[in-house]
Parts: sequence; C-alpha cells; structure tokens
Amino acid sequence: MIDKTTLWIVIIGLGLGSFMLRFVFTGMVGERAMPPWLLRHLRYTAVAVLPALIAPQVLWPSATGGEPDPARLAAAAVALAVGLITKNVLGAMISGGLTLYAMLYLLG
Repeated sequence: MIDKTTLWIVIIGLGLGSFMLRFVFTGMVGERAMPPWLLRHLRYTAVAVLPALIAPQVLWPSATGGEPDPARLAAAAVALAVGLITKNVLGAMISGGLTLYAMLYLLG
C-alpha cells in the first residue's frame, strides 16, 4: 500500500504536469499561428489515443493473466473490420463489444 502523502504528491504532480502541457499551447502560444508542420502532426493525436488505450487490453489482458485469448482478439478484429468498412467509430466500438461478450459467453 502506498503512503497517503506520496500518493497525494504524485496526484498533484501529475495534475500540474498535465496543466502545464496544455498551458504551453493555449497560454504561451496564444494568438500566434502554429506552423503547418505542427498542425499536421497534431491532427493525428486524437486518432492515436484510442488504439494506445485498447492495444494493451487486447494483447496482455489482466483478466487472463497477461495471455492473449481468442475472445479479445476476435473482438479487436471485428471492431477493426467494421471501422474500416463503415468509417463509423461508434459502430466499431459497439460491434467489438458485442463480439467480446458473445465470444466470452460461447467460449466459457
């Protein structure tokens, strides 16, 4: 168990760090225009966040002790296919979730 003082120091430190990262773009850059190359790279940030959150849960799920299982791999494959075919994020997420629950039910 982590000490309460250490926990609060970490929480406050992470909060300040997160605030400063955002403040650099909004407060310090302010009215100045950003260079086109930076805007082009920032455009892909949101697209990279969801796969970065999902990939560890598919490849090393804690529910199976870190071993990949067919249910999660199938759900990821279905979500990817639906997303590529329909270009619908919600459709991909819902189809992946339904596939995961169906496969967990069928595989026991």
